Amino acid sequence: MTKRQILVTSALPYANGAIHLGHMVEHIQTDVWVRFQKMRGHECYYVCADDTHGTPIMLAAEKQGITPEQLIERVNTEHLADFSGFHIGYDNYYSTNSPENKAFSEQVYLALKANDKIASRTIEQLFDPEKNMFLPDRFVKGECPKCGAADQYGDNCEKCGATYSPTELKNPYSAVSGAKPVLKTSEHYFFRLGECTDFLKDWTGGSSLRGDGASQVHLQAESLNKMNEWIEGGLQDWDISRDAPYFGFEIPGAPGKYFYVWLDAPIGYMASFKNLCDRTGIDFDAWFKPDSKTEMYHFIGKDILYFHALFWPAMLKYAGYRAPSGVFAHGFLTVDGHKMSKSRGTFITAKSYLDCGLNPEWMRYYIAGKLNGRIEDIDLNLNDFVARVNSDVVGKFVNIASRAAGFISKRFGGQLAAKLEDETRLLGNIAGEAENIAAAYEAREYAKALREVMAIADIVNGYVDANKPWELAKQEGQDARLHEVCSVLINAFRLLTIYLKPVLPKLAEGVEAFLDVAPLQWADADQLLLGHTIKPYQHLMQRIDPLLVEKLIEANKQSMEAQAPAAAANYEPLADTIKIDDFARLDLRVGKVLACNFVDGSDKLLQFTVDLGFEQRNIFSGIRSAYQQPEALVGRKVIVVANLAERKMRFGVSQGMIVCASGPEDNSGLFLLDADDGAEPGMRIG
Repeated sequence: MTKRQILVTSALPYANGAIHLGHMVEHIQTDVWVRFQKMRGHECYYVCADDTHGTPIMLAAEKQGITPEQLIERVNTEHLADFSGFHIGYDNYYSTNSPENKAFSEQVYLALKANDKIASRTIEQLFDPEKNMFLPDRFVKGECPKCGAADQYGDNCEKCGATYSPTELKNPYSAVSGAKPVLKTSEHYFFRLGECTDFLKDWTGGSSLRGDGASQVHLQAESLNKMNEWIEGGLQDWDISRDAPYFGFEIPGAPGKYFYVWLDAPIGYMASFKNLCDRTGIDFDAWFKPDSKTEMYHFIGKDILYFHALFWPAMLKYAGYRAPSGVFAHGFLTVDGHKMSKSRGTFITAKSYLDCGLNPEWMRYYIAGKLNGRIEDIDLNLNDFVARVNSDVVGKFVNIASRAAGFISKRFGGQLAAKLEDETRLLGNIAGEAENIAAAYEAREYAKALREVMAIADIVNGYVDANKPWELAKQEGQDARLHEVCSVLINAFRLLTIYLKPVLPKLAEGVEAFLDVAPLQWADADQLLLGHTIKPYQHLMQRIDPLLVEKLIEANKQSMEAQAPAAAANYEPLADTIKIDDFARLDLRVGKVLACNFVDGSDKLLQFTVDLGFEQRNIFSGIRSAYQQPEALVGRKVIVVANLAERKMRFGVSQGMIVCASGPEDNSGLFLLDADDGAEPGMRIG
């Protein structure tokens, strides 16, 4: 088998919050793939880092009375502890606030500038005179210029869905200081992304040769479709600069101007790998030169696909580096069918999971059992979590060893049979599945791989039940048969361990110690343990106690008592009393969502195509932060204000309003209203 050279990354977690199970979906997915590649004998490196720059980091540090450097150092330690607790095996975990990243960011920028891919122009922005800083849209609030709703962000009204520029807000104020902002001009720097269109068309739809000669497409089918939409819609120049004060790297030759965090964050992959190279003697240039034969893969969430499938390949290409071999996007995590919730105790942090005494490999197995190579959201059903781990890992897998090892130790001095007469067919069939399971891991079809492994475990357990070693042990003259049956079971257990090792590395270590063998590699499936002495069996994994899950939920619940006074104060007062005729003027209709997509250029809006029965409508709704998986809304029956005057917005015309319930302040309290089964598009509400 040809040895491949593979560099793998996960998206960089932002250094302004705790690691939660949503993060773990990605890092477990990546870690399983990397461990599998290493077991296959390939040269594979896994690097990551904290994403440490930007205004939120600067303001959070200021609020805590510490420097940004102190904040990110503390968070880096916390993040690495959480990931290590889940056995994520980075070869290097670093920080974007590093000398390597500063050097690469400057080098990439200067190369793009020399390649005529950097432009500058003057723009107008709101400026906080107290904090002496330009305000990004999210840090400006005021009254909506359309409906007058208070406390709206600077680009979109969460009440009526209108979009506008921050300068259109009525009575604007800085969300940082509360001061009234003033309008100032500033020179900004832009990456000419639109000039990279031809290259991006070729790259997004193209493929590369892997080190073993196989072809690897750069993007999944769903990603390619989305990229084609964006490319065909016209790529805009990308603003890559921010004004002081800003925590980040200053742009060369531009005092007071800093690289926008999304420029230096992906470059952090290069920086983390360079740090590893310098420590271990790896030739960095051989991995990043344009004609490199090595492979580079990025595992990311679908919400940052735009940056990784358009900006990042274009930056690399026109700065003189190689482009990625593939970008693997995944969906989001829900818990018990809902968005993670602090009040329900299902916004589960990695630390709380570990602190409550839950085995991290329980979660590794469950998440891996949900993952495939497509961009699909996955759900953590806590009852199913308990049942599946207890049934599969303990009931089907671990129990194979526990049912055979005792007889080997007590009756045969711990030594396996020197030869097997008539059982090689069973073991040969199990070993023969190695390449099928390997192909599933390679394609990130972990759910398929684990289904196949558990199907084998069922066969092995059927062998146990058919041969009943506990009965053989009681029968005179059956020692040889007992020895053979138990030796077959230990060998089958070893083969299953090889197949499960990428998902359950610590359990595999325990098996290796029990079997007294070197770390298992994928090629070991071709061999049997014959005449080998094993050690006394120690129980390898406990079942999940449901009480631990209840403890986890309680540990993650926000104190509702503590929130009660604030919650009561936050209820909006009732509007003025109306008559039935006033209500009758509203024409509320049932609508079925036919399509729902992010709106390019807005971090607030979703664009809906809604079937009202008698016609289809295009509706923009400012609920993006509450519904980060727009495709999941397709098929929902929603309530639409159908006789609202059309509103011309900079993204198009909105032909109605989708009704939702909301709290007065943040989008975490936004909930779409929908109709019961049986309600048809076009039916009137009232």
